[in-house]
Amino acid sequence: MRVVAVLHTAGFAGFFAGGCVRDELLGRRPEDYDVATDATPERIVKLFDRTAEVGAHFGVVLVRDGQETTEVATFRTDGTYSDKRRPDSVRFSTAEEDAARRDFTVNALFLDPTGRTAGAAAPSGGTIIDYVGGTQDLAAKIIRAVGDADKRLAEDDLRSLRAARLAAKLGFEIEPGTAAAIRRHSAGLSGVSRERIGDEVRRMMGHESRATAARWMWELGLVAAALGCAAPAGECSTRHLAGLPAESGSTVAMAAWSLDLGFGHEGEGARKTAQGWRRALCLSNEEKDELQATLSELANLEKDWAGQSVAVQKRHAARGGFEAAMMLLEIRSPALAQDVRSKLGWLASFGGGIAPKPLVTGDHLIEMGMKPGPAFKRVLDGVYDAQLEGRVTNLREGLELARGFGVS
Repeated sequence: MRVVAVLHTAGFAGFFAGGCVRDELLGRRPEDYDVATDATPERIVKLFDRTAEVGAHFGVVLVRDGQETTEVATFRTDGTYSDKRRPDSVRFSTAEEDAARRDFTVNALFLDPTGRTAGAAAPSGGTIIDYVGGTQDLAAKIIRAVGDADKRLAEDDLRSLRAARLAAKLGFEIEPGTAAAIRRHSAGLSGVSRERIGDEVRRMMGHESRATAARWMWELGLVAAALGCAAPAGECSTRHLAGLPAESGSTVAMAAWSLDLGFGHEGEGARKTAQGWRRALCLSNEEKDELQATLSELANLEKDWAGQSVAVQKRHAARGGFEAAMMLLEIRSPALAQDVRSKLGWLASFGGGIAPKPLVTGDHLIEMGMKPGPAFKRVLDGVYDAQLEGRVTNLREGLELARGFGVS
């Protein structure tokens, strides 16, 4: 509101723009607020004390006010998109022309919070400026491309993924003409970097509407292009995604989606799946490792857990990916998951719990006169296993057992 007030005082238009308007009209809390104006970037920089010209060529300036940062963009018309991401040129223009270059009608609305501009009254105050029928599509719960759908999608194929994510998040349908255009443009997501695809998939998988987003991805023919693989044949299953708790993170959701799509998780399957998703979505090392660990621990729980020793079970339970694997196991086999949960309670009741601090360390072995080397790990592992199983309960017992290994 302060940014808009400064623009108005200087004689310029100042509207809330895009997703924040959509969310305001739907009664949702916007994640952030963007402002659109007829002031040029040069004028915006002069009007505010703290700014950053992150995209001045495209008319975008960040305005900082205390701890808050607001993106302020000049109304513009875009030229051609030869790289299928950014326009080759822009021309500063009017609010109506700016709305016409946006992706979907529900994202092309403006709101004047002061009510100075003519328009329909907004429920939260101010007036709505709608040049593209976005308010009607909001009321009808429809995602529709602005203007010619093929042209909008040809400018940036990532808009296909955004349509799937937005429809899922809002619980909307995708207008048939827009859906058909997405299918025509979905074959390769040409011109879209793997980093951008990964970011969009993370946002889908990190939201409670993830199962619906996956179904839209399937129905729109986007799975193969997004994941860099042939889409599995057969019906679209979202069993694992739909079974996850709403607050689940994006990585466990990726593991769930990989199971729904029929990717492997047993043996080498976990590693191959994680490597494939890393390449397709530009996952970080941490994300890739977490995905692989989740799938590997799930395979262990389903095939080997029951026959493993107490120490091995505790070691698995303490590993990264175990709790995520348990979430998936509870979806796949509730009875088995209940058995594992009961066993975990018993395992935690002795030996210092699931993952106690080791009683004997390498420093202790050195003090005993043992020489560091490969055998150290064997001794430490052996003593720690005994601790986990309750056979060693204090340092003295641990050191005695270590001496029994006869390492020198």
